[in-house]
Amino acid sequence: MTIWAIAEATQEEVKSGELGRRLRHFNYAFVGEYPEAQPVWLNAKDEEGRTIGGLRGYVFLYWLQLDVLWVDEAVRAAGLGSELLAQAEARAKHLGAHSAKLETFEWQARGFYVKHGYKEFGRIDNHTKGFYLAFMMKSL
Repeated sequence: MTIWAIAEATQEEVKSGELGRRLRHFNYAFVGEYPEAQPVWLNAKDEEGRTIGGLRGYVFLYWLQLDVLWVDEAVRAAGLGSELLAQAEARAKHLGAHSAKLETFEWQARGFYVKHGYKEFGRIDNHTKGFYLAFMMKSL
């Protein structure tokens, strides 16, 4: 019988990337070698240098995963979100991505993503206080 102990990972263990490396090597047997996750991080600043928008995502296994797209209320509907999304998608294609995926709550930006060609492929109803979480994707 194997005996083990489970403990919270140390910062050093997290930074080492060992788990990701081990999983990646396991995956290689199925899909071949692929690059490590590649960040797609963009910031938008106004003329005073204040952050007014930004995007955080990464390309992994040839998909762009969008984690955060935020635009300050003062400049919403001016096209900044569309520009951030277009630049992220272009960067992701350059990094080898063929598709993009994201999650968004119904009170956030589902309509914005539909306008940009994303399709809902699933949802979790009543995820938070009666609101659903939508899963969306798009071919790049």
